[in-house]
Amino acid sequence: MTASATQPFRVVFVCSGNICRSPMADVVFRWFADASGLGRRVASSSAATGDWHVGERADSRTLEALARRGYDGSRHRARQFTSSDFDRNDLVVALDHSHERVLRGWARSEGDADKIALLMSFDSSAKSLDVPDPYYGSPAMFDEVLGMIEGASRALFRQLEPAIRSAV
Repeated sequence: MTASATQPFRVVFVCSGNICRSPMADVVFRWFADASGLGRRVASSSAATGDWHVGERADSRTLEALARRGYDGSRHRARQFTSSDFDRNDLVVALDHSHERVLRGWARSEGDADKIALLMSFDSSAKSLDVPDPYYGSPAMFDEVLGMIEGASRALFRQLEPAIRSAV
């Protein structure tokens, strides 16, 4: 994971369908990058391990949870992770162990596998390394999941920020 003076640091967040957790993580991480003044030095995106929702907007409950906290997820469109995502990104962030296993299975090399991390592994106060899937839950669960993602995304950005800043 290195930052470059000529290229932005690139991160992709990955969950099952790319309509709940990974869009939240992308929007929140992007907010931290923009708020720090480093938005142009960071490129973030999100993707799915499955193809069920390709082309769709984020789940309405995701968009509502984001809006309640002042984020805008309206531009999101779901897509599936491809092997070229390993080439395009410096960091591939899985939202739970099942996504991590799938991504490791898709890794074509040790270099690809070395880019994979669990989002919650960056949050030292996390009680679990898995972000629960809120899809079958209530709006309150979407808010709870967003809170987990905010904490871990903040910790991830704080870890990356010195390298990104020094590459400017």
